Amino acid sequence: MGDYNGAKTPRSVCSESCLPGYRKVPQEVQQRCCYDCVPCAEDEISNQADMEYCLKCPEDYWPNERRDLCIPKIIEFLSYGDTLGSSLAVIVVLFCLVTMAVFGVFIKYRRTVIIKANNQTLSFILLSLILSYLCSLMFIGRPTRIFCPLRQVTFGNFFNVVVSSVLAKTVTVILAFRATKPNIALRRWLGKYFSTSFLIICSVGQLIICIFWLSFCPPFPDYDPQVEVGKIILQCNEGSVTAFYIVIGYMGCLAVFSFIVAFLAAKLPDTFNEAQYITFSMLVFCSVWIAFIPAYLSTKGKYMVAVEVFAILSSSAGLLGCIFFPKCYIILMRPELNVKSALVVERKTKHDCV
Repeated sequence: MGDYNGAKTPRSVCSESCLPGYRKVPQEVQQRCCYDCVPCAEDEISNQADMEYCLKCPEDYWPNERRDLCIPKIIEFLSYGDTLGSSLAVIVVLFCLVTMAVFGVFIKYRRTVIIKANNQTLSFILLSLILSYLCSLMFIGRPTRIFCPLRQVTFGNFFNVVVSSVLAKTVTVILAFRATKPNIALRRWLGKYFSTSFLIICSVGQLIICIFWLSFCPPFPDYDPQVEVGKIILQCNEGSVTAFYIVIGYMGCLAVFSFIVAFLAAKLPDTFNEAQYITFSMLVFCSVWIAFIPAYLSTKGKYMVAVEVFAILSSSAGLLGCIFFPKCYIILMRPELNVKSALVVERKTKHDCV
């Protein structure tokens, strides 16, 4: 070791050379020229032999198995290319086809009693569920500056219209049974303006919340390199988590109120009274979104997005199945019930919900 100078590490005579992927640590109990070879940390490499310290990989890179080279991390998001994303997309398309089929049945039999008896206009607005299904497609694919702000706002407003329509239908049924006198002002006002005005008022509240959300703290594309080793999770940052839960909470309050009102109206004496179906649909809807919150908070990455898409599809399917399938069954399978003589209520009140 006669050629040693202070600028170089002395050549060891008691230790083997450390390979790339390891760093040298001097042994305290042995001679100063002896050392141990210690593997680099999980996010570090050494690309030369006998290095005394490891090099930290950049944030979007991670070490290979030998820890002698930094390689790019895998970028992961809920895409159409993986099994989960493609499966959800197929389910969305199937639900859209079913909704379109139901819409076609309602268009064809729109002049029949069962459709007229339960507010025809609101029934067609409810069938805008197809738009709610399509909103879930915005959650699948690479997050961008365009889709991140739009997907939550679009979903929140379309779904709010659906829930508001259900609530308007239920309240209209209750008020219609109270408007028993042919010429009272409530009867005239109820038939022309109430359901549409009620729907608009409930929808405007959600729209105002979303406008404030987009104005002050809109969602944006973001990435998280710490969720899983070797992966970068590309996701939409909600911007304001408070605004996100206000949107969900506003919709949930309407759904709970609709459930309560529908439960109270379920015993009204009408063969075509759909309050009991609305009760079940709102029970399904509320159950799905109550279960959504802990599931959403306990997942990360693309599975968090998949949980929200699943909640959208499940709650939409609950509304479609509970409210519209019984009517389709009567229209297609039991047409003898789809006549005026099947009505149990008095003739003077049968047009109140039309």
